[in-house]
Formats: sequence, C-alpha cells, structure tokens
Amino acid sequence: TSLGPVRCASLVIATGGLSIPTLGASGFGYQLARQFGHSVLPTRAGLVPFTITEPQLKAICDELSGTSVEDCLVSCNGQSFRENILFTHRGLSGPAILQVSSYWQAGDTIEINLLPHLDLVEWLSEQQRERPNSELKTILAELFTRKMAGLLAEHWFSSKPLKQYAPSELEQIAGKLSAWQLVPSGTEGYRTAEVTLGGVDTREVSSKTMESQKSPGLYFIGEVLDVTGHLGGFNFQWAWASAYAAAQYV
Repeated sequence: TSLGPVRCASLVIATGGLSIPTLGASGFGYQLARQFGHSVLPTRAGLVPFTITEPQLKAICDELSGTSVEDCLVSCNGQSFRENILFTHRGLSGPAILQVSSYWQAGDTIEINLLPHLDLVEWLSEQQRERPNSELKTILAELFTRKMAGLLAEHWFSSKPLKQYAPSELEQIAGKLSAWQLVPSGTEGYRTAEVTLGGVDTREVSSKTMESQKSPGLYFIGEVLDVTGHLGGFNFQWAWASAYAAAQYV
C-alpha cells in the first residue's frame, strides 16, 4: 500500500462493486483480486433504470415522468418480470424494469405488456358493443391515467369513437398495448445501479469457506464476487451469508 506492505494471516475482501460511487464504490477489490492472480469477469450495471433517447418515445417519457403502471409484464432475452414500471424524465424505471435490466445487453429489445391481466381484444370489442360512441382515449383512461391515455392515443393511435374501428384495428391497438417493443439507448449506469454484474470469478473461490483457491488466507465476500440476485433483499442476504461463511474459517 502507500504506507508499505501489509502482512496478515487472513485478509477478507468485502469492498463491493462499482454501483453508486457516491457511497465510495470503486474497483479496488477487482484490482486486488487480479494482483493475486484471480480472473475478474466483465462488469456492468445491474438492477438499473433504462434511458431513452428516441425522440418520440423520449417525449412520452418526459410527459409521463412520475407516472407508474402498476401491473406490467416486462420481457427480455427469455426472462420476464411482472411488477410495476415507472416513467422518468430519462426513460423507464420501476421494479419490473430494474429486474429485466440485469438480462439486457446494449441493442437488445425489451417487450412490455402494459395490461397482462386483460384479454384486450375481447375487452375492446366489448367496449365497442356497449359504448360505440365513446372515444378510444376515454376508454383507455379507465385503464391508465387520463394523461397517459391521451398521450398513447395521440402518439400510437388515432383516437376516434369506438364504432369507427374495424375489428382488425382493435386487434392492432391490443397488440401494441400487449407487446410494446422498444430498444433502450442505455442505462443510467453505476450512478444509480443497485448492483454490479460480473466480478471475481466464483470458480476460483471456495463456495464453502469463500477462500481463494489461488492464495490461501485470502477471502472474497459479497458483491465483489460474480454473484447477483434479484430485487427483494437477495443481494443483502448474499453479502451477509457469504460473510458468515467466511467468518467460520478466517
């Protein structure tokens, strides 16, 4: 170190990852791991909001900043999460977005079902039969906030009385709301990420003692390792559990 060599019988690396640098996060743990011959898998932000720059979609996000949709199904690369989403002035956030962000890579498409609890074709057809003179935006305001319904009707559809829509048009509306596809421009990065994906290769660390298999007496615990959990306290639990495991042997 800058104060000279440090000698000890055991050394535990509990430095965390790169997430939220304002709290002191740094790559020191990875640097030290490499110093002792460990492999460090590529790192990136996880459990993090998406940013949107595509002009029309960015305009919607800006207008709806602070608006949440309580029950959405968000999918990417074979993984799906059903929770709420939140529009922000930067893009999209909320639990379902944070969860799926850990499986997203730059350029990937995410798909959002804004109303997974409804058969929208059936529901829209029913509204058309019962309220043929009601406008689409008025009907959608029963599912979303009035502002969101108006914006979707303006940007995605041509709002008019329901009786003027052909069955195929109602199917297209239902399809858009049930399978909204978009490509985020990126994420908010480590600044707001709750976890760091990647890190010290777990294959080089004992799963029982957390001790390095390359340098006896060296231990790695918590987020510095390539272990990432879902939302809900799992990453805290991993930090505590791995610390307890190492403590039995240090």
